[in-house]
Order: sequence, then C-alpha cells, then structure tokens
Amino acid sequence: MSCYPSGIVYTEAAQGKWEGKAGSHAPKVSVEEGKLTIKTEHPMTEPHFIVRHTLVTEAGEVIGEKTFTAGDEEAASVFELPSGVEGKLFATSFCNLHDLWLTEVSI
Repeated sequence: MSCYPSGIVYTEAAQGKWEGKAGSHAPKVSVEEGKLTIKTEHPMTEPHFIVRHTLVTEAGEVIGEKTFTAGDEEAASVFELPSGVEGKLFATSFCNLHDLWLTEVSI
C-alpha cells in the first residue's frame, strides 16, 4: 500500500495500472560527495521518452529539475545537495506515456 495517491503517483512498490513498468520508469537514485544522481533506465525515442526529473525535499522545496527531449541520449540528472539538507528527498521521473514515478531516499 502506497501513501501516495494511486492513479497519480507510481512507485516500485505501487505500480498500479503500469504493473511491470517500474524497472524502466522508477528513478534510480545515488548519492556521492554532496551530489545526488537520478537515472531512469528508459529508451529515449520520439514516441516514448522521459520528459523530466525533479528532486524535492519533504517540505516541498524543489532542489533541482531537468527537462529532457526524445533526442537526449539518456535520462540522467545530477544535483548538488544544499548544505544542511537531510531527511527524506523525493526523486521524480515523468514519462510521456506512463505518468509520474517517484523514488523516496533518505539523506
């Protein structure tokens, strides 16, 4: 059971109508040396691609965002973490066909 609205936000644990799509839609997050990387392992083709990544704090502050086009080689973003940021962060990945996917990470 997800605490996010079903039919609006999808996660690896709550894939809803997109069951089986998490592997190529849920953002993968890594943190190293004050930087957070978001990758969505998804093809980037004209009919089907990742449109955007966003990194948001638990308080709703947007730390970073990146928009992609179908011509981009991959959906990957790197964001500097502001000093003092800790707790939960939310990485989102929006697919033009399969909606908004979210991965929660604790810093």
